[in-house]
Order: sequence, then C-alpha cells, then structure tokens
Amino acid sequence: MTTASSLNTTRQSLAHGPLGTALLPIERAHRGTGSWQAVHSHLATIGPLIDGPEASLFLGAPAMAYVLHLAAADSDRYAGALHTLDTIVATHTRRRLDAAHARIDDGAQTSFAEYDLLRGLTGLGALLLRRAPEGDALKGVLEYLVRLTEPISSPDGRPLPGWWVWHGPTHLDAPMPGGHANAGLAHGIAGPLALLALAARRGITVPGHHDAMLRICRWLDRIRQSDHASTRWPRWVTSTTVVPDHPATPSWCYGTPGLARAQQLAAIALGDPHRQRMAERALLACLSGPLQLAQLTSRGLCHGVGGLLRTVQRVAQDAEDPAVFKSHLRELRERFLALRPPKEDGLLEGTAGAVLAFQSAEPDSEPATDWDACLLLC
Repeated sequence: MTTASSLNTTRQSLAHGPLGTALLPIERAHRGTGSWQAVHSHLATIGPLIDGPEASLFLGAPAMAYVLHLAAADSDRYAGALHTLDTIVATHTRRRLDAAHARIDDGAQTSFAEYDLLRGLTGLGALLLRRAPEGDALKGVLEYLVRLTEPISSPDGRPLPGWWVWHGPTHLDAPMPGGHANAGLAHGIAGPLALLALAARRGITVPGHHDAMLRICRWLDRIRQSDHASTRWPRWVTSTTVVPDHPATPSWCYGTPGLARAQQLAAIALGDPHRQRMAERALLACLSGPLQLAQLTSRGLCHGVGGLLRTVQRVAQDAEDPAVFKSHLRELRERFLALRPPKEDGLLEGTAGAVLAFQSAEPDSEPATDWDACLLLC
C-alpha cells in the first residue's frame, strides 16, 4: 500500500496537481483540438499511486481512475490500467466502509474525511457511479449514506443530524466544541444528496434511499433563509449559530448554486416539482443579484465564476424553463473575462478548471466529456 506521506501528494491531486490539469488535454483530444500523445505524456509523469487511507476521488489511485475513465470514454483506451484501478478502488472502498460503519456502531461523530466529496465516501461513490454502477461497492456506499442521514445524539442527549462532524469547518484535524453540520456540496451534506439523487435517476437505489434524501431535504428546509431578494442556505450550522446569516458568495462549493443543483437533482428523483421550483428560483435570485455576483473575484471552479458558469448550464439542462438560465450565460462569460487568470494551473482553483468551464459555456459548444462529474453536477 502506498501512502500519502511517502510521495509528493500534489502530483496526484485532482484538485491542484497534474491529474486535474490532465482533464483539459483530454477534453481537447476528444474534441480533435489536441492530441492523445499530449495526454499520454502528461499522465506519464505521475508516479506510484497512493492507495492508502488518504486516497479519494481527488487523490491517488481513485483520482487516476477518474481521469482515465474520461480519457477512455467508449473506447478500449487504458483498458488494462482501468481494470487494475477498478480492483484497487473497490478494495479501498470496502476498507473505508468498514471503518465508517464501525464508527457509527461506536456512536462517534463523523468527519469530512469519512463522508464528503473531496476526501470521503461520497467522492468514491461518484467515481463508482461512472465506473461500476451495478457493483457491490457502489451499493455499499449508498447504504452507508442512508445510514449517515439517520439522527444521532449529542453528548448531552440532543438529537443531531448523522453528518454532524466533531471538528471545525476549516481546521479539519482539530476538535471543535460542539462540532458542526456542513451544508455545502464539497464538504457538506449536499454532496451525499446529489449522489443519492444521481444514482436514483439512473434507477440505482438501496433500501431507505428516498427516505435519506427526504431527511436531508427537510434539514435544508429548516436552515433555509429567505427574504425579498434571495433564498439561501448557511455554510454550516453549530449548536448556537449559522454561518453566514447573509447572502454568501454564489460559489459551487458552499454557496447557493451548488445547493440549488443538489436539490434540483433530488427534486427530480423524488418527483417533487415544488422543491425543484424553489431550488431553481434560488439560483435565479443569485444570477439577478449584482451584490452577490460581485463577491465572485476569481475565474476558478471552486469559489469563482467558472463554477457558477458550469452549475448554471447543468441546472438549465433539467430546468422547467431552460431559457431563463441560458439568458445569463453571456453576462457570466463577460464577468469571467473581466477577471485575471488564475495564478495556478489546477482544476478547482486554477487555469485548467477555468478554461474547461469557459469552453463549455461558449455558444453552440458542448463538452466532449462529463468532466464536471467530479463536482457532482451530473
């Protein structure tokens, strides 16, 4: 087993390293505007793959499996490597599931690293939904997420959502008095909601699947904040506060766009037109609010205009009225171009992700791959 401590993890990071930047030459190769040799050369620089406890959709062997899956598409390209990686990912997922269920059995609180999109089982589930949708590993992840949504008790006996974590929202290795529950798509419960919904839309469900989605949606309803200008959700909730209590940056990772997409997907899976309408209106309020858009100061996917661009396009594909979302794309492209290019090359906050988002949003242009599946937008 290769662990993160023995290697340069940045090289194997889908978020910030060459694995993430590889998605751009892969997209170009599929479009015919780049070469497969450039892809091969890019990937050849990445060394022995991390498959230890730290491995995730965004790091190591699972991240490589995701990248090669996009490169292969419907061909036999990288077939041997993918077969090997599929076995590694399935074994790794089983280990992670065993640890997660043991934690629940012990009555302990969870962590981002256990369940979220970037580091946890939700991210592995997003990969498995693409690579092995009928397999036992994905079924295991979905069953775990159902269990994750079941209420737990705080030390003083108060009921808490099952995804209530023991650490803080930014210091992930430091205990936080009372812990917190995160709402966002990257680290919070919107990620599991999106994965459960995407699986259900493909006809893949486990016992309690729809009840789990409903529990998450009802919690999001309880923390939802609305006024004459917007509908929004706090980034996180503690036992005494919500953060923030005003419109946050309309970003993919924490803001209304990601939460709106997750709830739109859930509403479609649950057959709930009222929730779908609410989610779509919440995103429209973001797009129509200059003060909210002004908070976007980068081109990136995670916190910037790039992430909003791609989210809007995905919402439009499933919206009751796609045209109202598409009408905002020109303004978002102009806002994107008015900002400075990122200083780094990576996917989530760098040039690769920004270019992918902008290219995908150009008129009469559709991406050749579902490169944004790692964001749980599709």
